[in-house]
Amino acid sequence: MRAQPAKSSEWRRRFADEARSERPDLSLLCLLLSGEADPELDEAGIDAAQIELDKLAGQLPFRPGGPREWAAAAAELLGGQHGFHGSPPDYQRLESSLLHQVLRRRRGLPILLSVVWIEVARRAGAPVYGVALPGHFVVGFGSPDAYGKPEQVLADPFNGGRLLSTEDAEQLVAQASGGRLNPSLLSAADPLNIMLRILNNIRAWAAARSERSHVALWALELSLLLPSHPARLRYERAHLLVERGDFLAGARGLDEYAEVVASIEPTTAERVRLEARAARAKLN
Repeated sequence: MRAQPAKSSEWRRRFADEARSERPDLSLLCLLLSGEADPELDEAGIDAAQIELDKLAGQLPFRPGGPREWAAAAAELLGGQHGFHGSPPDYQRLESSLLHQVLRRRRGLPILLSVVWIEVARRAGAPVYGVALPGHFVVGFGSPDAYGKPEQVLADPFNGGRLLSTEDAEQLVAQASGGRLNPSLLSAADPLNIMLRILNNIRAWAAARSERSHVALWALELSLLLPSHPARLRYERAHLLVERGDFLAGARGLDEYAEVVASIEPTTAERVRLEARAARAKLN
């Protein structure tokens, strides 16, 4: 599925504006991203998704107690009553990274299910935030600085909101990276970092499917609209354009990236310039 060019251009402008705002709206950014993948998603669809989040928030108990009570209430509502969860096959579906589809299907990747938890609980007044563990995104309730204390409670939306002990979190990190759980990993994830991670997931999904290179391209281009992003993404976009046969635009992007890294990585810059010349040669 591809967004119509006119709509895509306007929504990208809105995406960039929202990403650069003082307090970026995570749910709106996710929905504007969804518009790149789903040409049927329009303004009414965005409004409907936001209303659904509001309705779910209205079903949470009013101030149920401390962090554990908030986490348990969210798990009961979202994981229990409404059946939000994930399973291994969800990693094979692009819809699992699109918020409006996750709200419809009640299925998704850990990070998108976490976005649902965050947005619903935040609307209800809960002290909630995202926690970007390596390989598995979860949510935290309470204080992000209270590692190992009752003031911080972790929940795993992919598993229906199962509450996690410190040992559970340590095991998730060990399984994903082979490393140990550093308390710094439990800090609150910034909305823009969440967006970059979602876009990275989409790029990884598309990379395994050569016929979906257009998905990888728009995911890269949205990533580049974020105010902070790895410079290498510019190289990856240019390289992908060459792979897709847009040799002139790809060569231009390679030259631009070479200029960016020339002062700190002159050898890399020269190699990239050679790639740019090779791309232009394909036009002959």
